[in-house]
Amino acid sequence: MTIATVISTAGGNGFQPPGPADFHLPPVFAEVTKPMMLVVLAAVLVFTFSYFAARPAAVVPGRLQYAGEAVYGFVRNGIARDAIGSEQFLKFVPFLFSLFLFIAVNNYFGLIPFIQYPPMSHFGFPLALALLVWILYIGVGIGKHGFGGYLKHVTIPSGVKGPVLIIIIPLEFLSNILVRPATLSLRLFANMFAGHLLLMLFAFGAEYLLFESQSLINGVAGVLSIVMFGAVTVLELLIMFLQAYVFTLLAATYLGESLADEH
Repeated sequence: MTIATVISTAGGNGFQPPGPADFHLPPVFAEVTKPMMLVVLAAVLVFTFSYFAARPAAVVPGRLQYAGEAVYGFVRNGIARDAIGSEQFLKFVPFLFSLFLFIAVNNYFGLIPFIQYPPMSHFGFPLALALLVWILYIGVGIGKHGFGGYLKHVTIPSGVKGPVLIIIIPLEFLSNILVRPATLSLRLFANMFAGHLLLMLFAFGAEYLLFESQSLINGVAGVLSIVMFGAVTVLELLIMFLQAYVFTLLAATYLGESLADEH
């Protein structure tokens, strides 16, 4: 659903507020839905931007190269190096750079006219990204510590001994191995879902109050709804960036923990 969608008043039953059902769009063709197409489009855009931003490699960068270097430097120095450590972070920068851009582009689709849908508001997409991160940091940890060594690394905190381990080990296993993909995906999904739902609510409410209702008070409320729509849009500009940043930062943090010598 887009912000331009006309409100259905259900035959005079009044305003019908948007809800979770509005996020389940019918297939565009075959079994391909709009969110699927947007995810593919985001991947193409990230690849195209990265390719053309890196291709010139001029001493004096043009605008595209400068933008690419700015994003790369932000991820490299502001996320990867700080979270993973200066010795091993470089090999993970391309993955984190792509992850950050991919999430950010998908998030900002929610504010682009005629698209106006953030794919990360569908739980399956952030869950797939979280599982990809999970596989990577588990694999990296096993590669460094060995299978048994990694299990010990993530379940037994340094310096903890004795009977308390009977409680600590299951909790650490649950927290570090099982819960992380869920919390990582839920954070991104919940923010994108709630933000887009608010945008729909204020946009559709303003349309109904201004054009479907004949009351002066409702007209004033419609204007206020438009103001709130603008305010939430500005807020979403920040949240969409922050969610891409937080997801990438947590991914880097998990990688750093897997590579650390001590838990």
